[in-house]
Amino acid sequence: MPQIKLDKTPLEMFHKEHGATMVEFAGYSMPLQYQLGIKGEHLHTRSKSGLFDVSHMGQIRLKGVSVLKDLESLVPSDLQSLEVGAMRYTVFTNESGGILDDLIVTRGDGYALLVLNAASKVAGLELLQENLDCEIELMTGSALLALQGPGSVKILNELVPGVEKLFFLQSAEFTFLGSPITVSRSGYTGEDGFEVSIPKSDVRKFAEILLNDPDVALVGLGARDALRLEAGLCLYGQDLSKDVTPVEASLSWVISKRRREEGNFPGFGPIKEQLVSGIKKRRVGILPLGKAPARAGCEIILDGGRKIGSITSGGYSPTLERPIAMGYVEELFSKIGTEVLLLVRGKYLPAKIVDLPFVNTKYFRQ
Repeated sequence: MPQIKLDKTPLEMFHKEHGATMVEFAGYSMPLQYQLGIKGEHLHTRSKSGLFDVSHMGQIRLKGVSVLKDLESLVPSDLQSLEVGAMRYTVFTNESGGILDDLIVTRGDGYALLVLNAASKVAGLELLQENLDCEIELMTGSALLALQGPGSVKILNELVPGVEKLFFLQSAEFTFLGSPITVSRSGYTGEDGFEVSIPKSDVRKFAEILLNDPDVALVGLGARDALRLEAGLCLYGQDLSKDVTPVEASLSWVISKRRREEGNFPGFGPIKEQLVSGIKKRRVGILPLGKAPARAGCEIILDGGRKIGSITSGGYSPTLERPIAMGYVEELFSKIGTEVLLLVRGKYLPAKIVDLPFVNTKYFRQ
């Protein structure tokens, strides 16, 4: 069987030099874990500061006179009200209201920055090119790092003075080694932290300086997945798909009041109907009551044998020291506290529906 050629981030050799276990993810060679191991990296991020390479994500710059207004034709969120430097989480929808991808939009001075999921960035780029009449640039010359955890603000501010003034979902331009970089107070771990868009030519030096701080540890995909699950955050392709609407995904909050009234985005009809009349399934938190984790695909059963849904993300929580999961159940059984069974390796294990997140987020809000 011929070996599949994987894309590589600019830090490919850097990861290997630091003992990373490399795996395929979304067509990229990515670090799964380093010498600390998944649990060690996870707890280090929660207590100090974790450094993540997220350069596989799709960074796209849009330039045009009415770029945010035009972009609203593809998403259900209010983008025009964003101030310069402000960021917003949103989703691309299709005509049936399903989610094509989730993304972050940042308003720059005369432009917009988009960060798309790695597996969806080619389709997302094509969607933009087919529907928007503006300058669209896939930022192939830029890398993306995330520094997450309670120690991150002090550590990053020493390297990039001024980032401490940012609030959650706020972005600004800075310089490093004379080159422009963009720093946002954001991330996908539930912790306070930052993402740094930086020229590929400077990213290794930037990472090396950060790693010189004893409170910074490299963190791979394994810990990143557990961190986002603890925070109740969705992974596209598992918790979100073209067959799930924002309402069903418990993301109705991305649909602003103005957009609910005026529509003008793909799938407005079906989504409006759900907002008015209700839904048949809903994303919920699920807490297995034993020690065995329930992975994606496990069936959710009522006592009596009736299937009411399935797990979409599940695993072990190093913070809580127990298994946790998310999934979709019939709306009728989505009430917090509802007792269910999980079919795990042929055995029915008890669980209950719980509120999200599992671990409270620590975003630094204004």
